[in-house]
Amino acid sequence: MTDDRPSSTRPDFRERIARWFFRLVNPLARRMIPAGVATGAPNILLIVRGRRSGVERTTPVAMLDFDGHSYVQASYGAAGWAQNLRAAGEATVIHSGGRRSPVHAIEVPPDEAAAILRRVLEPYRQFHFVRRLLGSRVRPPVALLRRYRIRIDDTPQDYLAEARRHPLFELRPA
Repeated sequence: MTDDRPSSTRPDFRERIARWFFRLVNPLARRMIPAGVATGAPNILLIVRGRRSGVERTTPVAMLDFDGHSYVQASYGAAGWAQNLRAAGEATVIHSGGRRSPVHAIEVPPDEAAAILRRVLEPYRQFHFVRRLLGSRVRPPVALLRRYRIRIDDTPQDYLAEARRHPLFELRPA
């Protein structure tokens, strides 16, 4: 089987491992979150209508609550659920314990998203080792970094590059 994509867009080894891991874990998370079982992260289920099929898709994502706003970040770029959320502009959130709430999703422009990411992670100690381990493309969602008090970005340009690669969406109650 040949790959038609240019080699520069092909996920690196670390990203392929992370995607494989989450393909195994996500079905379990889809059951644990509505049941109220702790997942070790501020996870929710995001139900978004497919942009082409119209079929509702359920994806576990980490949610960040910061300054009275709720955010989700596309950890693997604008693929899959992030493109669907961008197209639909609305979703349903299932919180731990099964509570459902409809939301409007607004994509935060990269310059604003970079400022938010920086403010969220600024108080925490920087871990260069984690950045080297994960590489330049793989990064946990900002909600997980905040929960475990890890900062891996250093300069405003790093935050802007991160915000461009991994879109940030604000979720507002519908």
